[in-house]
Amino acid sequence: MEAKYWLTDVSLEHSFRYEAGVIAGTMIEPSHLLIEQGRISRIVPASMRLDDDLPRRSARGLLALPAFVEKHCHLDKTILGDKWRAVRPAANILERFEIEKNVLPHLSTTLKDRARILVERLLNAGSTHIRTHVDIYPEVGLRHLEEVEEVLAQYDDRLTYEIVAFPQHGLLRTDCGELLREALRRGAGLVGGVDPATVDGDMETSLQTMMDIAVQGDADIDLHLHDGGAVGLQTIKRLCELAGEAGWQGRVAVSHAFALGDAAGQEADDIAQMLSEYGVTIVTSVPLARTMPPVNFLHEKGVSLAVGCDNIYDSWSPFGTGDILERAGRLAERFGRVTEQKLAETLGFITGGRTPLDKEGKRVWPAAGDEANLVLVDASCSAEAVARRAVRKAVLFQGRIVAGIL
Repeated sequence: MEAKYWLTDVSLEHSFRYEAGVIAGTMIEPSHLLIEQGRISRIVPASMRLDDDLPRRSARGLLALPAFVEKHCHLDKTILGDKWRAVRPAANILERFEIEKNVLPHLSTTLKDRARILVERLLNAGSTHIRTHVDIYPEVGLRHLEEVEEVLAQYDDRLTYEIVAFPQHGLLRTDCGELLREALRRGAGLVGGVDPATVDGDMETSLQTMMDIAVQGDADIDLHLHDGGAVGLQTIKRLCELAGEAGWQGRVAVSHAFALGDAAGQEADDIAQMLSEYGVTIVTSVPLARTMPPVNFLHEKGVSLAVGCDNIYDSWSPFGTGDILERAGRLAERFGRVTEQKLAETLGFITGGRTPLDKEGKRVWPAAGDEANLVLVDASCSAEAVARRAVRKAVLFQGRIVAGIL
């Protein structure tokens, strides 16, 4: 595609529409966007006559949304592309580890082929940034990391990505600290962990080891935490404290964090304050059958929140399509986010915080200078896009169409 061109007839959200003092809808402004070297260099009303000879590509009135961020997936675990199989029951998480460890090496398809299929699914659904966890344990060493890196390298011109070196079977339990350090030297940018108290059996040592590896490797952290109740809450509190001690504010995420749904009263207030103070992001896959973090409460307390699809047809779950917009809609349903403003705000959980309008209804995206990473959808506004899981007609990354057509 041309390095400089006009994307014409784009619908942009301009402001909220009020009736009797209540937000009743969204005002749309038809616009032309000048795309230059992968960025939006100029935005003009569609009523303005373009008198240059630059190429034009019409968006046909489609609504522009910020491109999506898939904040939690496992490219090395999916069995997409292989034969259908439902999930085998497991008595506990340790048994699930063993089932998965025995299934993946015996599939008729390769890890790289399956990962490539999942990347394409994510991209077509609108995600141009992916955070993937990659299993690191003695039996596979860094093989999964190397193969996932090879796949993602083929998409360098279509998306950006982060890789979490993830000790799926336990950091201490499998003694894989040195493997994690080597994974960071080989291109992973984050350190993971899983249930320090119950999988590793030593919350304090597990958390401290994870933090030490992250600090030594100048890496961020994304911890899988399934433990609920007092154990899970204590794990979150201690991780916040360690982040503060290490100066790792804003560099830590907790995925799942089911225990936050068990907190109440002053304890809930205190832990939300800690999460906000230390800049710890909570990543949820919006499970239907489990207690999950109280999204509305945490958001009101200033806690950073994100959504990821997590398991997309693998040994853990037969479900999942890689459609992060569907997950945002599910979250809105589960937490009663049904108003124009709340639905529009929900979009930020899958875009790295970007929403077209701020809380006051002022347009803040797109702006001149922004990267031209956007999704063109068949919807009248972002609230409708979330509620109705709008059809994605085209996905642009740095100004190039990378999925769909115009």
